[in-house]
Amino acid sequence: MAKIHYKTIEEIELIRESSLLVSKTLGEVAKVIAPGVTTISLNKLAEEFIRDNGGVPAFLNYHGFPYSLCISPNDQVVHGFPGKQELKEGDLISVDCGVILNKYYGDSAYTFAIGEVSEEAKKLMRVTQECLELGVQKAVTGMRIGDIGYAVQEHAEKHGFGVVKELVGHGVGLALHEKPEVPNYGKRGAGTKLEEGMVIAIEPMINAGKAGVKFWNDGWTVSTSDGKPSAHYEHTVAVKKGQPDILSTFSYINEILERKK
Repeated sequence: MAKIHYKTIEEIELIRESSLLVSKTLGEVAKVIAPGVTTISLNKLAEEFIRDNGGVPAFLNYHGFPYSLCISPNDQVVHGFPGKQELKEGDLISVDCGVILNKYYGDSAYTFAIGEVSEEAKKLMRVTQECLELGVQKAVTGMRIGDIGYAVQEHAEKHGFGVVKELVGHGVGLALHEKPEVPNYGKRGAGTKLEEGMVIAIEPMINAGKAGVKFWNDGWTVSTSDGKPSAHYEHTVAVKKGQPDILSTFSYINEILERKK
């Protein structure tokens, strides 16, 4: 059974650099994402930006995945393929990005509203981001994996939303997916104990309707079973005493979105 790889302070700083490059890449996506833009053009932009900044797209060719970004519109939960389809007003678009920089991985995701979206979509985005924040708050020494999952699940279900159970967060560092798994559901006080030196990707995937999902024949794309929209937000986080150390940031995205208002 694979062991948890505990990181040194130096390693955590390298993961922070990778995670910040992911965050800046998502900021570049935020600059151009709009009705009429193709998702493949966002993929190209991201790959060029990552390489221009000394990184390698972590998703490209990962177990055969053919793109640098996972772009999942509306009822797609995760792992959607970029393509020639144009974004349209009212779309909800989840963009997941990973980077390798100095041998270490960073991973983050954000769900964008394209133009004016429905009230349901706005609520879904808000609650999913709150789920991420609540889960991250539990990433401190002495808590357990179940405490993170419980915080996410309790908040999502309180608002009538479904929590995806087939896909989970994960450890991150020298590999994109390391131990431990970090589910978005669970029991308080259950699961692996969180200790200093653990770096995890916390990533609520929350559906507007039922929790169930469908796996597509392309071997990657996952969508909601009822066709309702889904949202996905993710941070890479180092477990610390007292308070978590969030290595990725949405500040670049938020700054751009504020400017575009």
